[in-house]
Amino acid sequence: MNPTPAFAHTGRLMALMRAPLVQGLVAFASAQAATRVVRLAALLVVARAVSPETIGAAALALSLFELVRVLADAGIGQRLIVADDDALPALCRTAYRLFWVVCLGTAMVQLIVAAVLAAAFDMAEPAAMLAVLSLVYIAMPPGLVQIFLTMRANRMGACARIAATQNMADCAMTLALVVVWPSAWAIVLPKLLAAPVWTVLARRSTAWEPAAVAPAPVREFALFGPAILGTEIFNALRIHGDKLIVSALLGTEMLGLYFFAFNAGLGITQSFVAACNIVVFPHLAKAGQDGGLREYRKAFATGLAMLIPVVAAQALLAPVYVPVVFGANWSEAAPLVSLLACAALPLLAGSLVGAKMRVAGRPQAEAMLTGTATLAALAGLSIGAGTGLAGACIGFGLGLGTVLLPAAAISLLPRRSAAFSFTACFKGVTS
Repeated sequence: MNPTPAFAHTGRLMALMRAPLVQGLVAFASAQAATRVVRLAALLVVARAVSPETIGAAALALSLFELVRVLADAGIGQRLIVADDDALPALCRTAYRLFWVVCLGTAMVQLIVAAVLAAAFDMAEPAAMLAVLSLVYIAMPPGLVQIFLTMRANRMGACARIAATQNMADCAMTLALVVVWPSAWAIVLPKLLAAPVWTVLARRSTAWEPAAVAPAPVREFALFGPAILGTEIFNALRIHGDKLIVSALLGTEMLGLYFFAFNAGLGITQSFVAACNIVVFPHLAKAGQDGGLREYRKAFATGLAMLIPVVAAQALLAPVYVPVVFGANWSEAAPLVSLLACAALPLLAGSLVGAKMRVAGRPQAEAMLTGTATLAALAGLSIGAGTGLAGACIGFGLGLGTVLLPAAAISLLPRRSAAFSFTACFKGVTS
């Protein structure tokens, strides 16, 4: 006897929910949702306790910190995810050493940036914050091999819990500090204090000790390293360079307003975009070339289905909830929240296209596409800033959409050729 259509539909739905890809996305989405509840509460307290100028000072230090921190993401972990099982022990030994070299080098670069900020620009407090945050890099190497091995095993639920726990600890400490010490330091210090939380949880996620094998040569990381580092640098320029541009063109007070709108709008959905990339990359790597296009399309549809309702709710309801939740003094930021929320859609498209390129062994193409999108977004923001913050937000979103949406549409088409070049970003993405 054939099952009724209702039972058949229910069965397909249950099978879909049990799929590793969907489970990973749901795990990260749930973790991000819980994190954002805490982060919004922290932002609510911060917005009511400190002035836009104070938030602007913290935003400058954090933006520079995030810009420098991308130097620590040199594609080392991504190489472990796509490695063959036989080569993995030797690659892990080399990766552990490289993580220490890269992180300590990044800390030195950040200290130099802090010194320049203090000496050349007479910004002693943001410089001191930046110098203190360089200690974060000491906490990273002990857990990096383990966390990438956890991703390789497709245990995305564990990764999501680790990220959520660290973010919640960050927000909880921000809440506590801003109540007793309403200053820019109350926003910055929790980034350092929450770092050991991540280290402990990452080390527990996968048991790993260096195996008794010769380390792999460093050249094994040459393909992924420079290209992925380039991608992360461009992403950081897009995520944090906009704040530097707003500060230079419109002033610190406007930067505080923009920083608030960014976190209340695009900041919420941007975490989901990053989570999609984290989940989809190992999933596509495991699927291989045969099922890659099918799984890629499924990932695209699932990501959009989860993101579009959130973006629509933010964009439409921001004029209502921003003054109610954060206070009437932030009412002028509501249109900015709506505009920035819409930029999440091209960002999701670009993130998924990038994951596909990495799996295809073409990280250079991802770097070039990301660089083009970043330049377009920042150029649009700079041009739009001539009319004010709203124009800057519109220009930012239009710049992203002009580059990333056509590339994403083409990437969903089947292609016979396995070749990929920069010009192919607009002609086709390898399937």
